[in-house]
Amino acid sequence: MTGLLAALEQAFAWAQGALLERVAQPLLFALGMGNLLEDAYAACGWLLVGLLQLAVLLLVLVPLERWRPVEPVTDRAAVRVDMIYTAIHRLGLFELGWFFLFQPWWDDWSGWLAVQGISGTQLDRWMAPWWPGVTDQAWAVFLGYLVVLDLADYWIHRGQHRFAWWWALHAVHHSQRQMTCWSDSRNHLLDDGLRALIMVQISQWIGVPPGQFVALVALRQLLESLSHANLRLPFGRVLEQALVSPRFHRQHHGLDWVPGRSGGSAGGCNFAVLLPVWDTVFGTRAEALPPGPTGIRDQLPEAGGRDYGRGFWDQQALGVRRLFSRV
Repeated sequence: MTGLLAALEQAFAWAQGALLERVAQPLLFALGMGNLLEDAYAACGWLLVGLLQLAVLLLVLVPLERWRPVEPVTDRAAVRVDMIYTAIHRLGLFELGWFFLFQPWWDDWSGWLAVQGISGTQLDRWMAPWWPGVTDQAWAVFLGYLVVLDLADYWIHRGQHRFAWWWALHAVHHSQRQMTCWSDSRNHLLDDGLRALIMVQISQWIGVPPGQFVALVALRQLLESLSHANLRLPFGRVLEQALVSPRFHRQHHGLDWVPGRSGGSAGGCNFAVLLPVWDTVFGTRAEALPPGPTGIRDQLPEAGGRDYGRGFWDQQALGVRRLFSRV
């Protein structure tokens, strides 16, 4: 397994280098921006991963949704907006924007923490006493990173529902009435920016190598696309306990479980992103009911018919208005 992981990393590095040399480098030199070659290499990595993810969505998840949908798609315009969100996130556009806007500030902040003696730990070294030779087990370490980041994401998700100001942004994600595999990326840019800052810092603290960080992001995004899919896919008793399924996550998006303080626990239920064990451990798990309608209850005409926006820019602008109306 370790050899397979190394082979995959080498193949990806080759493709990333080829994309840089044949496409990005000539373009940058033509524009007089050769000083950005190092950044362009990272951008090529995100672009390549995004193209692979889009291929999986188009060739695997979309056909599955057509084969066994939970509900018919009647609002294709709303789904097309979600596809715009997906393109922005999966093709690396969001990561590039985050890098140029926030990375210099974040580097200064990380440097200040280091001066104060606040530094992270290497997770692979911490695991070594518990599993002899674990530092040589690349897959075991990779899964360790995945578990730690997923636990962090669980608590981030709890915060998105618990705090009114954060929910004002996160509501963009929940306002989709027609969930599909494209809906995972439907998020307010400020919400995604905050989440990215937290997750990147945690990744640095536990020593995630840059190449594995890209792989972790890609794997998590694909599994999140699956959990949002408009798909009747039985996971079975064992897999349903091990991985967040479309049925499990659809209940989180149900009209009776959002926002904030409805549905039995503060902030709803089924917050886990990949591993449902966190909801079991922290008491936020609800057994999956038959699939029902999704969205936010105050969207319904009888509950006020609140507008969350139809287009990308409308949704972003309304999210900012909700945020400042609660500050």
